[in-house]
Amino acid sequence: MRSEDTFQKLIFFCRWLVAPFFVGLLVALILLLYRFFADLFALAIRLSSLGWHELIVGVLNLIDIALTANLILIVIFSGYENFIRKVKADEQHDWPAGLIDVDFNALKQRLLGSIAVIAAVDALAWYLDLEQTTETAKLVWAIAFPLMFVVAMLMLAIADRLTRDKDTQ
Repeated sequence: MRSEDTFQKLIFFCRWLVAPFFVGLLVALILLLYRFFADLFALAIRLSSLGWHELIVGVLNLIDIALTANLILIVIFSGYENFIRKVKADEQHDWPAGLIDVDFNALKQRLLGSIAVIAAVDALAWYLDLEQTTETAKLVWAIAFPLMFVVAMLMLAIADRLTRDKDTQ
């Protein structure tokens, strides 16, 4: 029985092995922050020479970066709470409700939703840039990609619903 307890403690301690991944994601968040302001600065400098299409595409790229940053935060907070340590909501009064108590089903929906929105923003940027690009095959893929995520989200939602209904019976 002693070795079984030791093994169980070792397995439980291994959850801390994911902590360096969260640190890496925080570094990625800082890199995205730098890229956001570098792109914003470049957009502001070229503003007078930009047409409205180029301006909209530049703004859509900024939205893309912001959505990706939100996606990273969702992964960090959810992973921390689910694998490292439970966050007590009553101790964190200033934290948004969406950052804590994210179960696996909600995480799947948020991740797929975020990726679908990021892909849709990219598709919109491609669409607005059609005058300069003749590669319609890429546009088809840019539109099909977010649609695949929407279909996957719907399938997961249906599966979660069926599982929930089955558990309540």
